[in-house]
Amino acid sequence: MRILFIGDIVGSPGRQIVREELGHLIEEQRVDVAVANCENAAAGFGITPRLADELLAAGVEVLSGGNHIFDKKEILEYMPKQPRLVRPANLPPGVPGSGVYAGKSKGGVPYALLNIQGRVFMSSSDCPFRTADLELAKLAGENGTGGVKVILVDFHAEATSEKQAMGWYLDGRVTAVVGTHTHVATADEQVLPKGTAYITDVGMTGPHDSVIGMNKEAIVRRFLDSLPARFEVAEADARLNAVVIDADETTGLARSITRVHLRLR
Repeated sequence: MRILFIGDIVGSPGRQIVREELGHLIEEQRVDVAVANCENAAAGFGITPRLADELLAAGVEVLSGGNHIFDKKEILEYMPKQPRLVRPANLPPGVPGSGVYAGKSKGGVPYALLNIQGRVFMSSSDCPFRTADLELAKLAGENGTGGVKVILVDFHAEATSEKQAMGWYLDGRVTAVVGTHTHVATADEQVLPKGTAYITDVGMTGPHDSVIGMNKEAIVRRFLDSLPARFEVAEADARLNAVVIDADETTGLARSITRVHLRLR
């Protein structure tokens, strides 16, 4: 089973490259399931129902979120109706939506996506490590056949140390732990000793002539004068950053993880 995970989609340039390149990428990489982080898809902050529908129609099977997932208020009513859009599982009780999606690949293989959020340098949330334990225990009992084996974890976190700790904590228990949020791809993709694929950050799908997706002049000016400023999504040099994970569908463990990086054709 081959899983494509697309890093944080930022604004219109990120959505455009997904629309135009995802079909080719799925065919070229023989992808069974495509997943993407979408929390910056709407002008860099949040996502709307229309844009979620657009990305799902483009071929993304499941959309994950993070600290900006509820920035657009209209998503509050949409999320409980669309199980293929998930938010961090360790948010407070009563928050709309779910942190887990369980489905089947094109070939009928059960899989799950778990979205969790870090706590270091991030807004307050429940412990991501204990939340992972609770959600994995639930998945272990699903389908009545020993549970879901292929499990992808989107760990939306700031600190590299927290991400690495989560990788080691879940090694051998999930198929992959992929980091999102920082928008800068890391070069540490690997399969950990017990069989979990890991990367600290997948990177950003959006305009790279920017500072993490935003207009670079405004960001630089903010660092210089510390005055309030309006941040807008940049436009040039759209690129897609992703990873392809090859998993054993019987054991759920990873065989390989490969970075994918391409520009808009």
